Amino acid sequence: MRHDEFIGQVQSRAKLAGRGQAERASRATLETLGERVPEGLAGNLAAQLPTEIGEHLRRTEIEGGLGTGEPFGRDEFIHRVADRAGVDEPQAVYLARVVLEVTGEATQGALMDKVRDSLPEDLRPLVTSGSRGSMG
Repeated sequence: MRHDEFIGQVQSRAKLAGRGQAERASRATLETLGERVPEGLAGNLAAQLPTEIGEHLRRTEIEGGLGTGEPFGRDEFIHRVADRAGVDEPQAVYLARVVLEVTGEATQGALMDKVRDSLPEDLRPLVTSGSRGSMG
């Protein structure tokens, strides 16, 4: 999947007015995911995404020097996505679900299963519910 297709899918599924909003949602979600999952997994995921998209997963390691795999749960994940995307938390939940759904479609094999399995129970529904599912 190419960068334009990835962003177009996020924009369409999330019903966003512009590509800039889709770019922000993608960056916010993937930077936060990059902070949460183990570094090697973030790198593997980034390698299967368009370069510009994959860099969001690597940004936390490069800019912050903190590496990845921070132990935080759903509330903190959503708070970080909302803050970065400039949206409220309910919107951040939906945007994260859309971005993770498109990310899953852009990758091969069971990589998103590994991502899901690396997350705490309260975060896993973000990976599995998709743009049309229910968070339950």
